[in-house]
Amino acid sequence: MKWSFKIGSIFGIPIRIHITFLLLLFFVAINPHRGLLGGLVGVLFIVLVFIGVLLHELGHSLVARHFGAPVHDIILLPIGGVSRTEIPEDPKQEIMMAVAGPVVSLILALFFFLFSILLGYNL
Repeated sequence: MKWSFKIGSIFGIPIRIHITFLLLLFFVAINPHRGLLGGLVGVLFIVLVFIGVLLHELGHSLVARHFGAPVHDIILLPIGGVSRTEIPEDPKQEIMMAVAGPVVSLILALFFFLFSILLGYNL
């Protein structure tokens, strides 16, 4: 995808960030109403959310690779992430690939829910 650049790879899958994602971080960081510390906390929050987005997309990508479908890359955008893969021929494999991302997100949600209980937060 144009306007994106590689920041690394995980399990051999290139991870790319679109330039507009960096613009989002920049504008959150320089928000004059939040101050320097508020801007840094905002940037940290966005980075943590997008680690979750990256893990979600890795779920799709790793299942696709398991079924032999080529995985081109994962691109992080301000609106989320995109795992650019080939679609498997078998509809069952395609469904498993589609469900893998939300399963990863659900596992993350359960982990952080249990972690918050461990820390003593009442919901």
